[in-house]
This record gives sequence, C-alpha cells and structure tokens, in this order.
Amino acid sequence: MSSKPVTLPRWADVYLMPALNVGLAFLASGLVVLAIGESPLEATTLLLRGALGHAEGIGFTLYYTTNFIFTGLAVAVAFHAGLFNIGGEGQAMLGGIGAAIAALMLGSLPGIIALPAAILAAALFGAGWAAIPGWLQAKRGSHVVITTIMFNFIASALLVYLLVDVFRPAGMMEPSSRVFGEGGKLPFLHGIAASLGVKLPKSPLNLSFVLALASAVAVWLLIYRSRLGYAIRTVGANPTAARYAGISPERITILAMAISGALAGMMAVNEILGVQHRLVLAFTAGYGFVGIAVALMGRGHPGGIVFAALLFGVLYQGGTELAFDKPNISRDMIVVIQGLVILFAGALEFMLKPWVAKLLARRAKA
Repeated sequence: MSSKPVTLPRWADVYLMPALNVGLAFLASGLVVLAIGESPLEATTLLLRGALGHAEGIGFTLYYTTNFIFTGLAVAVAFHAGLFNIGGEGQAMLGGIGAAIAALMLGSLPGIIALPAAILAAALFGAGWAAIPGWLQAKRGSHVVITTIMFNFIASALLVYLLVDVFRPAGMMEPSSRVFGEGGKLPFLHGIAASLGVKLPKSPLNLSFVLALASAVAVWLLIYRSRLGYAIRTVGANPTAARYAGISPERITILAMAISGALAGMMAVNEILGVQHRLVLAFTAGYGFVGIAVALMGRGHPGGIVFAALLFGVLYQGGTELAFDKPNISRDMIVVIQGLVILFAGALEFMLKPWVAKLLARRAKA
C-alpha cells in the first residue's frame, strides 16, 4: 500500500523548505571547506561580506540575480505546463540577437522609443526560438528536452556566424557588433542615482533588475490569477483531464514554451542592453542552466524564484571575493557549493519534508 503523500502549507513549501535545504547545503559545504584546512565560519563571513557587505558588492550581486530571475522564471513557466525547458541558453542568445538588431537600427532614436523596441525584440526572438520545440512536441511528438538541447547548439552556431560575418564592423578582429547608440543603452542604476544627487559605486546593475522583478509579478499573475495560467497548470497536472475539460494540450504546450522562451530571451536585456551595449560571444555564461536550479529551489513559484536567484547571486559575487581572499578556496569550490545547494534543493528535497510536516501539524494542534 502506498503511503499518503506529504503535504505542506504553500508558504512552507515555497520558502521554509528551500531555506532548510540551503542550510543543510551550507553545513555540508562547511565540512568540505574544513577538509581543505580552512575555517568554514571565516569563509562564510568573507563570502557574505563580498556579496552584501558593501554597496559595490550588492550591485554585482543584484546584477547576477537579474539574470537568474529571468532564466528561473522561464524554466518555471514550462514546469507548470509539464515541460522541461533546457534551452534557456539558446533562447537567451536569440534574445540577444533580437535586442541587438533593434538597438543597432534604432539606437540613434531617443531611449523611450529604442529601448522598448529592443526589449520587445529580445522577448519575441526568444519566444519564437522556444515555440519551435514546443510545436515539435505538440504536433510531432518530439520530446522538448531533446529539441531544446539541440537548439542550444544551433543558436550558438548562429550567433557565431552573425558576429563573424554580419554584425562585425570592417577591420575589427573581435567577433562582436559595434557599440549601440545612446538610445539603445539601458541606464545603470548608479547613473540614475547620480542624476538624483545620490552617489553610488559603479556596478553593472541596471534598470533590467526592475524589469526582472516586474516579470516575476507578471508571471505570478499569469500562473495563479489568469485563465491561461489555470490551463497551463491543468495541462501540467493531467493532459487527459485538460482535454476532457476543453483545453487543448497542444496549444498550451506551444504557448507555454513561447512564454518561457520570451522570459529567457529577456535575460539578454540585462547583458546586451544593460552592460555590454553591443552583441558579444558567450554573454549567456551558463545562466540558462543555472535557471533550472533556481526554478527547482524556488518550487516554480515567482516569489521563491526571486529569493533563489538572490542566493545564487550571492554565491556568484561572494564566491569571486572569497576566491580572491582565500586562494585555497578556488572558484571550483564555489561550484561545489552550488552543486550541494542543487543536490539538497532538488534530489534530496523530500528528506526533511515529513519532519517539517509533523512539526507544523503539532504546532497547529497546540
């Protein structure tokens, strides 16, 4: 006889469980740090100080967080439809291509015209690239995991071709486009603060962070407060029941993948429009794959994803500072810590769940 599935209140599942899993991951990481002869407490202090201990570090942390919010939301939307979108990298590359085309064409215009067009282009290019695997699964039965992985490689090859043979200015050796006009550059937050008389240290943090938070709210409204979101969750839970209720799983599969791709494509807004101000190679830097871990840790909920993205932002920025101050703790060690976080948040997520459920039940009865 199968045991009854353990259920938790929504707040405990989205926030408490990830926090406990992260705590376990850091305890395990402390043992690894201790094994190489360093102090776990000192390493944690240096990591947190590097990420959150000064204004410049916070700026870099939130810059990384922005990328992870976009890619985490992208994976989460597909999750709710019962799909596993591993193509965030490729969709972000196409988003970068779309943003670059719009910024190069409209960069001489005022930012109030050029920037919305470039952001929309990033979302549309990402959506179009993701909709193809969605259509292939819905209409041809091709599994979205396989097709999105393949499309990552195709997108990478396409990006190289465009940068070498199309966008690269004559006489330039580096495979990149020319710098966008002023209208195609998203303002840095330290620049906005300076115009208001507030002095902030320079960092890559830009207005796309606000856009990422707005996207999290929009995804919450979509998934939990709209008819389309209800249809997405119904198809993800039981496609047969969805079809019986008059919902087309094929249509929802394509739509969910398109929305997922649009969110992944908007990651390019941060990197291409906000920081690089030109189209360059390897600007995705693995953020699309980290988004899978962010979505898992955040339980597919936009609120949880924002906090999970912040955690990985802290690990990225704090890990850089830690590796500089403690050469024995290399960048690879930070990757180990990230892996442990993913392990406890994903593979071992049910280890503490029965205990937490019993504790909360006792407190409710008390």
